[in-house]
Parts: sequence; C-alpha cells; structure tokens
Amino acid sequence: MTRKLITALTAALLLVTPLVAAAPAWAFEQRKDVAGGSSSGSVAAGGDGSVQIAVSAQFTSAAADGTGGSSGGAVSSQSVTAAVHPVCWYEQSDTGAERAKYIDSPKATDYMSTTRGDMWDEYKARFPDYESYADDTEGHWYIPVCDARYMADGDERDFGDIMADYYANNTPVYVPAGQAAPEPVIDGATLARAAWDAVTIPTATIGYNPMVGQSRATVVGMDTWVWATGDTPKEVRVTATAGPVSATVTATASRLTLQPKDGTAQCTGFGIPWTEDNDRLGTDCVIVFDRSSAHFKDSVTPVDVKVSYAITYSATDGTTGTMNTHTTSTTTTIPVAEIQTINTRPTKQP
Repeated sequence: MTRKLITALTAALLLVTPLVAAAPAWAFEQRKDVAGGSSSGSVAAGGDGSVQIAVSAQFTSAAADGTGGSSGGAVSSQSVTAAVHPVCWYEQSDTGAERAKYIDSPKATDYMSTTRGDMWDEYKARFPDYESYADDTEGHWYIPVCDARYMADGDERDFGDIMADYYANNTPVYVPAGQAAPEPVIDGATLARAAWDAVTIPTATIGYNPMVGQSRATVVGMDTWVWATGDTPKEVRVTATAGPVSATVTATASRLTLQPKDGTAQCTGFGIPWTEDNDRLGTDCVIVFDRSSAHFKDSVTPVDVKVSYAITYSATDGTTGTMNTHTTSTTTTIPVAEIQTINTRPTKQP
C-alpha cells in the first residue's frame, strides 16, 4: 500500500469517526451504503430522495411615489418550484425476516455484547416486535439516516447535533408490503435556505436628475439626485411548505450603495424623485460627478448600484436563524456634461 493511499485512508477515518460517535447504539449496524450517507430515494418524491417544494416570494418596492420620503410600497410577486433533499430521512433497510435473523444470530449477539456492552439491549429495543416480522420477506424496516452533504451552503449548524437529535426522536419503523413508507420531513432551516436559494432577487434600477438636453445629461459639480425605481426591493418575503413544516424568510435593505467611476456618492436611503416641492425637502441619495463622461465609451459614466439585504428566517418547527447578507449588484450609466462658460474682455466701446 502506498504512502499516499495510507494518508488518504487515515484522513477518511478521521472524518467518519465523529459521525459514528454521535450515533446511538442501534445505528452502529447499518448497510455500508447507509453508513456512508447515500440515499436510495425510496421514501421521497424525487428519484434521488429530494422533495419538490412550492416557493412564493413577495417583493416590496423601495421606489418612492414622488411625494417626499422614500417609503416605496408597491408589491410584486414570484412563484417557483425547487427540489430539496432532507438532511435526515427514513431509508429502506432489511426485510422483517432479514432483520430478525441478524438480531437473533450468535454472531451479532456476541459482537454487540462484547464490544458495546449494555447497548445491545438498546439496539434491540429500537426494533420493537421484530420477532413478529421474522417470517415476512416482503415488508421492510425503515431506519433514520443523516448525511452532511445535504446541508445547505452557509448552514452553520453542527451536523453531529442534527444527527443526534434526529436519531433520538425517530426510531426505526416497520412497513408491511404495499403500505406507504414514512414521508421525508424537511427541517425548518433546510427548507428556509432552499426557499431563499430558489428565488431571484431583482437588481436595483435608478432614476436621476438633472437631465439636460437631448443626451439627458447631469452636470459636473452639481448634486445629482438618485432614487430607486421600478421593482427595486427594499423587503423580500419568501415562504415555502414541505409536509408539516412551513418556513418564512425575510430580507430587508435600507439603502442604495452607489459607486460612480468619476465622482462621490452619499446615500443613506433609497432616494426620492426630484421635484420642485421635494427640492425644498432634500434627499438622502446624491452623486456629485467631478468629470464629464466624454472620455468614457458612448460618453456615459458607469455607476455601480448595489443593495445589501439582512436575512432572517423562522419555521413552524421552532427553527429560527439568520443567513449571510445577500447583495445584488448591477452597473448602469449616466451621461455627465460640463457647463461651458465664455470669458469676454471688457471694452470701452459703447
């Protein structure tokens, strides 16, 4: 055996050991593919063990109505479907006859008694009335299985805790031939992340003023008012249900983040459209350009527009939490002109 292979096997054992240690006694004897976390998909809606969920999203626009104050309020919606695999689920295992044969075998009794001590009684207790199914070659036991590979990106929960809790609250169940297998349950945190990942958050669109001439250019050195328009969301609310569990994700933002290529921006909100009345009130979002856009392609200045969302979620199974900040980003353009002045020499001529 090569040194490289020995190293790889050692690393694999180190990774597997904590997962095995967290499992209850009855879980030490499982099919090899189950111990590795693979799924037959026999108990779920999808062929790979995944569950189809319907996701709905509501977007509350940040676009102001022009009467002062960047309140926004228009609501749009989006509906999508997504596939999510549970982190823990029931998987088909032995027939009644196979399980009874194993439990009653001298090999199993000797192994569990000598290596696990009193946990052998715990193991047998997890398969109640197994003797009743000793002659059944058609029905199957379904056992709890967990796999860390199905935890969503960014899920900071401890997999060992998830697995231990699931095993503690879900015992093997026997399902006679022709009867329905246990339905997979998507926990609230997994459901919330799957729902959030399924929706597309609109990027921001903006309006600006002044707009001078046919080019609709703003002017170097002047306060250019900028405001959110259209479906730019200030709040996103996403909901999804999988079986008995429903989850709601709420994402909120408080301002535009503007980065002009030639100029500086001050933006503490989503802005309001410029009008003569609003001019007296002032705005919370302006850019001051310090150079015309003549040197840029198509004579327009690029402006990066970002919106960052703080995200929380809750679910009917009692789960609550936060997700990493989500930021939408796009680049728009604004033409910028310079006001030309003409200097004349004084004359004594009338």
